[in-house]
Amino acid sequence: MLVGLTAVLGAALAGCGADAGSGTDKSSVTLWMYPVIGDQAKSQAFWTKVEKDFEAANGTIDLTIDQQPWDGRQEKITTALASKKGFDLVVLGPDQIPQYAQQGTLVPVDDVVAPAKTSFLPNSLTALTVDGKLYGVPIYQTITAPIYNKKLFTDVGVTEFPQTWEAFKAAAPKLAAKKIAILDYPGAPEVSLNQSFYPLLWGNGGSVFAADGKTVAFNAPEGVEALQFLLDLQKAGGLPGNTATKKNDIEGGTLAAGKTAVYHAATALQAVQLGAAIGAENVGVGLPLESGKKVAFGIPGGLVLAKHSPQPDAAKKVAAFLSSPEVAAELAKESGFFPARDDVTVPGASPAVQEFAKSLEFAFPGDTHPMARQVMALVAPELQAALLGKKDAKTALDDAAKEANALLAGSG
Repeated sequence: MLVGLTAVLGAALAGCGADAGSGTDKSSVTLWMYPVIGDQAKSQAFWTKVEKDFEAANGTIDLTIDQQPWDGRQEKITTALASKKGFDLVVLGPDQIPQYAQQGTLVPVDDVVAPAKTSFLPNSLTALTVDGKLYGVPIYQTITAPIYNKKLFTDVGVTEFPQTWEAFKAAAPKLAAKKIAILDYPGAPEVSLNQSFYPLLWGNGGSVFAADGKTVAFNAPEGVEALQFLLDLQKAGGLPGNTATKKNDIEGGTLAAGKTAVYHAATALQAVQLGAAIGAENVGVGLPLESGKKVAFGIPGGLVLAKHSPQPDAAKKVAAFLSSPEVAAELAKESGFFPARDDVTVPGASPAVQEFAKSLEFAFPGDTHPMARQVMALVAPELQAALLGKKDAKTALDDAAKEANALLAGSG
């Protein structure tokens, strides 16, 4: 489907400047890609095809798509940008871009999307913009939503998915009586809080940072209430016994084994994985769990251009190619994510994917801040301490806030 894109993409690519090489010389562009396609074999096949199709349409550019692991991502990217080597392009999210833009290690890419700007989802572009400049070319849009085991709820007489905190608390004892935890909460510190604690914080009207960004706000009443909600569920048997060290894997996990009922911040791919374990007919997809408002964590994956790249024009051609409707459609199909543009039809979208799309209107990219990742690393172990019974909710968040505020004061 991607072959023969030269004519389709010609105008967009031409707008990104000439190749760095001339004559028979070739430019070399390296892109660091991450496992946005969960199946390793499918990921390898997809990106190999993208390389070949791009090079077929751009004979003077050699493209290398270097597939990287999620583990150690932040540290490796920071090192590469500081040492000015490793990649020309890399995929980053909205919570990562501000710190690098502030450091001056990235190049704005407004010109890449300009020819088709109106076709991109406005929220995707806004999320990747810092100080009025676009630093990421959106190539996909994620969204999270609750996935649940419909049979477990039916078996205990709960006929509708509990959408609110109060409904969750009411249903938890019914499931606990059958030794089933209602919430498959992943409390391991290495799990991104965007897929564990933060959605609860946002759904309760809270935020990670204060409005001026100079201090944190997660230890305000909204945050304490969110953590207390988890601790109350835990006390009622509503969290798995290993929740403090549990990751958010579906395959081989408690949700797939029928020992937990809901994961509140899942991806569409995880819904498919759960269906493979318990039967697709038993998988439900809900709207965001709320206590006041609906908020679904969802971010665009943006291709950012390193300032140290010796061939920025060639790299921009790669970014334009990967964000094209044709590639975006195929990436969405293989990854289970969504296109970051509205002129794309995803072939063969599953019913689960269509249900996830209903949460796109509630998409929130998180509290973007140059120190977002560093603050997250300080909050996670304090949340774990609370889940282990070592601290109460307020103490845990106050201790995390003390460390985080000291970090922010030192970075100013």
